[in-house]
Amino acid sequence: MYRIGELAKLACVTPDTIRYYEKQQMMEHEVRTEGGFRLYTEQDLQRLKFIRYAKQLGFTLEAIRELLSIRIDPEHHTCQESKTIVRARLNEVEQRITELEHMRASLQKLDDVCCGTSHSSVYCSILETLERGASGQ
Repeated sequence: MYRIGELAKLACVTPDTIRYYEKQQMMEHEVRTEGGFRLYTEQDLQRLKFIRYAKQLGFTLEAIRELLSIRIDPEHHTCQESKTIVRARLNEVEQRITELEHMRASLQKLDDVCCGTSHSSVYCSILETLERGASGQ
C-alpha cells in the first residue's frame, strides 16, 4: 500500500494531481490509515500511469474516463469502443499536423522574402507581408 506522496512519486505526478483525478472520479481511494491518510494499491498505481500516459497522448479527461470504463469492465464493452476513441484522437492529431505544416510553409515564405540584413525595418518585407495578410489582401 502506498500513501499519496509515494504514489505520486512512483507515477511522476504531484499529490494534487491525484486529488484532482479523484475529484474527476477517475481515481478513488478505498482505504485510509487510522490517522486518516489515504492508502493506494498497486492497481491504483497502474490506473494512475494509464491516466498519465493517456494525457501525454492528448486525450481529454472525458475520453480517458471512457477508456478507463472500458478497461474496468471489459465484459460489457468492445475493442471497437476503444478504437473509436483512439481514431477520433488520431484524426485530431492529423488535422493539427496539417495545420502545422501549413503554418511552417507560411513562415518559410516569410523567411524567404526577407533579406535579413541589419538595415532599418522601415521597409521590412516580413512586416509588409504580415500587414497585407492582416488586411485580407
